Amino acid sequence: MSQTQPLLLRQLQPGQPAECFARLTERVAGQTRDGKPYFSCTFRDKVRMAVAKIWADHALFARCAAEWEPGQYYRLRAIYSEHDRYGPQLDVLQLRPITDADREAGFRESDFVERSRFDSEAMFVELRDLAQSTITDEPLRQLVVLLLDRHADVIKLLPAHPRAFFPFPGGWLEHTLSVTRSALWLTERYLAHYPELVPPLNRDLIAAGAVLHEIGRVAELVPGEPDASGGATDGSGVGFTVLGQLFGPAFLARDLVRDAAREIENLNPELLLLLEHLIVTHLTLPEWGSPRLPAIPEVLILHHADDLDAKLEMYTRCLLNDSSDGPFTASDAVLKRRLLKQRTV
Repeated sequence: MSQTQPLLLRQLQPGQPAECFARLTERVAGQTRDGKPYFSCTFRDKVRMAVAKIWADHALFARCAAEWEPGQYYRLRAIYSEHDRYGPQLDVLQLRPITDADREAGFRESDFVERSRFDSEAMFVELRDLAQSTITDEPLRQLVVLLLDRHADVIKLLPAHPRAFFPFPGGWLEHTLSVTRSALWLTERYLAHYPELVPPLNRDLIAAGAVLHEIGRVAELVPGEPDASGGATDGSGVGFTVLGQLFGPAFLARDLVRDAAREIENLNPELLLLLEHLIVTHLTLPEWGSPRLPAIPEVLILHHADDLDAKLEMYTRCLLNDSSDGPFTASDAVLKRRLLKQRTV
């Protein structure tokens, strides 16, 4: 490595070899079509994420296999590029772990830790109070509050999604609180618009579903731990449990709700069944992770509140974090597109 001042990953410009600090957040082993091994390594800082392919004939392949540890910080010499389909890419030329000398040169862990803009403790209290004040069915309200309280410590640390939207500590709460507010607003709008619907849209059901629609993450993800293959999944270091990899958040959420419901007296079994359906089908499409299509209208309200909140956060984060030249952002690895950023209106 040279004696030049390293950059942050987000400061790299396409095509120019440069040194930077980055965190290795994922190292996934794979094989090419002809059976040759390779590693797909994800590096990131607080803003940018880029993938480096380390092929079998790469000079650093043996070191990658034996020494590179997900969750660790490194100083790299690399060439950055932006692929229209695969997003930001790195051609790693040299790599070594961070040293005390790097700290003197400006390395700070805080440059790599993204968090919600809002306080997790305050968001948890607000979400819990919202459930208490809006769910009128007492046993259903008890069920929702029980699950929130039981998993409060983990909930405050979780992202909403390990990679795509709100992928940082506090993201689960920020997203869930926003979805619940929007879903309740939409419910009032459509209750008034369809007064002839019998039975009417169930406001309690939608509120409970909104609060619990991502509760499966508490069984799927482990904050600050590597996943089962040894690689962390994002900048916050969140990892997957064995159950998370086997079943995913929708089925885990249903199991959590069903198990907790056994502790609640006088809980309406039909209401519980509909809540389970709401949670399992709120993604609406099999390719998005929904095993069944929605069979009740309440799912539509939750789905669109959830999808809008997730997509808008992804768009906003892409626009705010982009540092590329030109009228469009760099191709976003998650959105798989470029966004127009130079506007006057």
